[in-house]
Amino acid sequence: MRLTELTLKIDECFAAFPDAAWFAALPGAGEHLAPRLLAAFGEDRSRFDNAQQMMCYFGIAPVKESSGKKNWVHWRWSCPIFLRQTFVEWANQSRHHCVWAQAYYRMQRAKGNSHPAAMRSLAFKWIRVLFRCWKNREAYDEAKYVAALKRKGSPIVKFLAE
Repeated sequence: MRLTELTLKIDECFAAFPDAAWFAALPGAGEHLAPRLLAAFGEDRSRFDNAQQMMCYFGIAPVKESSGKKNWVHWRWSCPIFLRQTFVEWANQSRHHCVWAQAYYRMQRAKGNSHPAAMRSLAFKWIRVLFRCWKNREAYDEAKYVAALKRKGSPIVKFLAE
């Protein structure tokens, strides 16, 4: 099968899902990442009880370990790497299309986090947001989310003004 044929088949399969428009409308998802995100979330909303389970499965949630007086954090080794990469790639794209995502990225960088660490942190944040939308079958609404950040006094708000 040629690449163009495969791309058309992916587009055709993606469009057949009821949630396709919802994922296609996500900031920065585009024609390549939206089908990957839909495949990651799937249609079975009972699959995950909370966002933490989803983040652990996707490999976005860090692993905290300790032994004696030592504590350390590392990323998950046992996870679907393609799904983890999908969320990190999309987080990077989202910051070019979403005001709060760019502000969150700048906040992470101001804390001294490297670009990859800031992307993983943004992916972590996005999954929490999308999990609630996905569970409630609500489309993501940036204005509604930014209003909630302001209402709760989130530190991200300081970076929105910049």
